[in-house]
Amino acid sequence: MKRFFFSLLATVATTTIFAQWYGDTLLLTEYLDDIVVTAQVAQPTTNHEVVNSKQLDERNSGQNLPYLLSATPSLLSFSEDGLGIGYTHFRVRGTDESRINMTVNNVPLNDGESSTVFWINMTDFAGSLSDVNVQRGVGTSTNGGAAFGASINMNTLSNTKKADLPTSVQIDFNGGMYNTFREKVSADVKLPHNMRVQARLSKVNTDGYRDRAKSDLFSYYGALGYYGKKTTIAFTTFGGVEKTYVAWHGITEAKLKWDRTYNPAGEYIDKDGNVRYYDNNYDHYHQQHYQLNWKQRFNQLWQLSVTAHYTYGKGYTEEMKADKKYSKYGLPDYVTPTGEEIKRTNMLRQKHLKNHFFGAVAEATYKQEKADFDFGVAANHYIGKHFGYVQDYLYNSVPDFDHEYYNNNASKTTATVYAKANWRAIHQAKRKLTVYGDLQYRYVNYRIDGKNDDDDTQAMIHFNEHFHFFNPKAGITYEDHGHLAYFTIAVANREPARKNYTESGMQDKPKSELMHDYELGYQYRHRRFSVGINLYYMDYFNQLVTSGVLSRTGSMLTINVDRSYRMGLELTANVEIQKWLHWQGTMTLSRNIIKNFTDSVYRADWSTTRHNFGDKQIAFSPWITAVSSLTFTYAGLTADIRTQVVGHQYVDNTESADAKLPAYTTTDLNLSYSLPLLERWPRIILKTQVNNLFNSHYCSAAYVEESTLQPDGSVKHDLRYFPQAGINVHAGFCVRW
Repeated sequence: MKRFFFSLLATVATTTIFAQWYGDTLLLTEYLDDIVVTAQVAQPTTNHEVVNSKQLDERNSGQNLPYLLSATPSLLSFSEDGLGIGYTHFRVRGTDESRINMTVNNVPLNDGESSTVFWINMTDFAGSLSDVNVQRGVGTSTNGGAAFGASINMNTLSNTKKADLPTSVQIDFNGGMYNTFREKVSADVKLPHNMRVQARLSKVNTDGYRDRAKSDLFSYYGALGYYGKKTTIAFTTFGGVEKTYVAWHGITEAKLKWDRTYNPAGEYIDKDGNVRYYDNNYDHYHQQHYQLNWKQRFNQLWQLSVTAHYTYGKGYTEEMKADKKYSKYGLPDYVTPTGEEIKRTNMLRQKHLKNHFFGAVAEATYKQEKADFDFGVAANHYIGKHFGYVQDYLYNSVPDFDHEYYNNNASKTTATVYAKANWRAIHQAKRKLTVYGDLQYRYVNYRIDGKNDDDDTQAMIHFNEHFHFFNPKAGITYEDHGHLAYFTIAVANREPARKNYTESGMQDKPKSELMHDYELGYQYRHRRFSVGINLYYMDYFNQLVTSGVLSRTGSMLTINVDRSYRMGLELTANVEIQKWLHWQGTMTLSRNIIKNFTDSVYRADWSTTRHNFGDKQIAFSPWITAVSSLTFTYAGLTADIRTQVVGHQYVDNTESADAKLPAYTTTDLNLSYSLPLLERWPRIILKTQVNNLFNSHYCSAAYVEESTLQPDGSVKHDLRYFPQAGINVHAGFCVRW
């Protein structure tokens, strides 16, 4: 262990290239880089990072937004296709994305039922953002659900643009390995009478690292706004259409060794005994967002922001489900012309979703020299229709998907009221003492009625849940000549997601979560460098932790555990070595524990029992994550090299040796060169990006296909892994007028 820390410190100090394995300890000394993240303070008592549009654009080759945010502390991402372009997932402090609050222009972005964000519906969305604010922990009150790992608040260009900025046009193109291409054209046009119009069209295609993990993605963004001295009115719309081959099935350990790109999705055996793959094993979805925002500054003290919004989504997934019983889909067995009774077949399954989400949010702000106040209110309503069809692919007894095997309707209403205040007890030029308070009330009504999507029973499901949550927060900050110290305490409550009700398996009725978050930090800022340290303790009641089991649509299921905690140390540093050489590093050391973990498990004879495992590590919560970045800039040339270190983690909560994902290290290289053209000419930038420079073979995620309790009390696991791509190269150009 001492050798590990010595090597890690050597990485930070020297940024030399070297990585090796020593037993179960990862020794690190690799060259490093990534996007530069500017640390700021959303409220005087919270630690967070802000990534601006320039920093996003520097690394954007078509990967989804979580990959572009990977330099922020405690954030880890992975994708099902292995490249970061298909379905992409992420965690902050070990907390999955379904309990991370995400907003766009202060409008909730999380899906009303799954509580997550499907980035594949918003490909290249980073190209329309002015900045992304990542607050770790509970953070301050905003709209949407409570933040159990972080809040990610995104602002589009229409939310920040001013009328006097010049017109600009930009064209981006890049291509790379695995037949990956990204084309983008965008414009920001200044109009008369303080008006502006912005537009973006993006197309991203890839074959994916894994077999047939293709993505055909299109997205758009448009905005028309009036930007007066005291009044701003902006209409914003964005959305996308995706067609993605299913890749949410992992692979066995044997396949991982001999055929890392193998994808079992769509595989079946035809009547002649041949292995084939169904061509139309795709996920299809399109989503459209509309926002109308009015901002009014009444005087030097008061301003108001009101936004009305509407989101429409529709799509389906078609999959080949090989060797399935007719009875699981409510169908009679097939009888051949000779009288033979067939109980199993290759079944084609379509799962459909159609939803509407609409509402309004408003916030009033009062600011003066000694204090400022924010008052917010929001009301939102979600309507979701879920239904599915099946068709016999072998015997064609049910042609044209005319057998509906489930159908249920869901609705969810949320209302939020909050008030925030900052009182500056000391308010001098370089010395300040600020006391912060935040009170939030949130109401949730969630209802589902109909036949459940359950391949085994098609059981009826009905519930009508009401939640009343009170989430107070408070803190204190002291600043003195570059020194900043703060302490916050926050309470957060959150309701279960859809899958906790419909796919809970052996678990009882899911419970809402409660967390107490304590954050203590110190930062120092100098003209040439900055350092920061943050200590956190997140104390949970009924936390929904990842179980390690995959749902029928590829998302990780979660279970309630009575008592658990996450505690850690987050370190950040930023050094300007020379004007042309910059280094940045982050490191998180954490301990994530379920107290007295008890779960239902299968015995070898497939009977179930409740088993107590004692105190265990929470799944997908590595004890260490670190990022080190080195940026070189000279005469139009920029070179960034970044290394990310991730410690070992467990796939489920039993802490069994055969359920452990090994630690890994990856290094990315990013090069850009701005051609030295005349000022009146357009700016042309050439780009090259090399991901996983040293061709590390690693898996950042897996799930449990099967687990059984052994006579000695241990659990034996059969895992399925998501391999990530080895070295892959992309290159392109950007032209700006």
